[in-house]
This record gives sequence, C-alpha cells and structure tokens, in this order.
Amino acid sequence: MISILRGNVISQETDGIIVDVNGVGFHVMVPIDLRDRLQAGEAVYLYTRMIVREDAWILCGFETKEGREVFDLLLTVNGIGPRLAISILSTLSPDTIRRAVFNEQVELFNRVPGIGKKTAQKIVLQLQDKLPSAEGLAPLARISDVDTEVLAALTSLGYSLVEAQSALQYIPRDTPQDVETRLRIALQYFSTP
Repeated sequence: MISILRGNVISQETDGIIVDVNGVGFHVMVPIDLRDRLQAGEAVYLYTRMIVREDAWILCGFETKEGREVFDLLLTVNGIGPRLAISILSTLSPDTIRRAVFNEQVELFNRVPGIGKKTAQKIVLQLQDKLPSAEGLAPLARISDVDTEVLAALTSLGYSLVEAQSALQYIPRDTPQDVETRLRIALQYFSTP
C-alpha cells in the first residue's frame, strides 16, 4: 500500500493531480480545493489511501492525516465509494463533517453533489459511533432561510461550501435580511485581498 507520497505536481486533472515521484507519474484523486491550489512544478506531500478494485487501482491523497481518516470512515458507509467520499471532502471540511454527524445536521450533506436525503441520513447514522469524540467542536449554527439562499447562490456560482460559508461569516450582522444585499456583500469577500 502507498501511505505517503512526496513529489512534484506535473499537472492538474479533472479529478485530481499527476505527481512525479522520482520519474514515475502517479494519478492522485484529491479534494477540489487542494487540486485548485497546487500548481505545476510545486512540491507536494500527501497522505494517501490506495483503493484496489477489480477494474482499477485508485490513489487518493490528502493534506492531513485527519483528512485521510475521515475519508476512510466515509468509505465504511454503504453506497459511498472513493469518488463520492472525495466529493464530500471537496465540499465539507473534516471538522464540518464531524460537527454535522454529532449534531445530526443531515442538511449539510445534502449540499454535496450526488448525495440525496437518504444517503445523507445514512452517513450521519453510520458515522455517529465511529468518529472520535465531539469534544471541543461547537455545533454549527443553524442559518436563516435567506442565508440558505445566499449559500445556494454562491455554490451555484462555483464556490465550494467551505468558501461560501466563509463568505457568509464575512457579512456584518446588521446587514438587511434580503438575499440580493447579502449576496452582494458575500461576493465582496472573494475580491478582498
């Protein structure tokens, strides 16, 4: 098994990156935000998990051990394969996943492309006893219907859920509760240096 990979990024692919390790190019599936940050020629150190299937060998990479551990746990849920687990980690951070599971916030998993209500419920139910303790993790605040619409608008524009949530936190508390105003201010977050 390949547990760690250190090398240089050769290129970005639609579902990952190609990493050159001493002249051998490895195709590594990584979360989208990591793929987008890495540039050709950049040195990379990844915690990896190799999935061996009848028809393919899939190498998945993560910046942290925690990311790899959460990936492994997601694979234990019926119906979640490597591509869907990577998609979940592209949309939600490991801490957000833990909070959502412990607080039974199924709706957060519904925001991941390819996850319906039943699969989201299955993730929450099956991971509750497998994740380490929720100590130190504050529950995620419930958001208003207006902010839910702003989140949906931002993700439809191509921002990840993590980026969209950061933009929501950028909105001052005294901002009027209408979608247009809140969306305009949230978009300013992405143009701030």
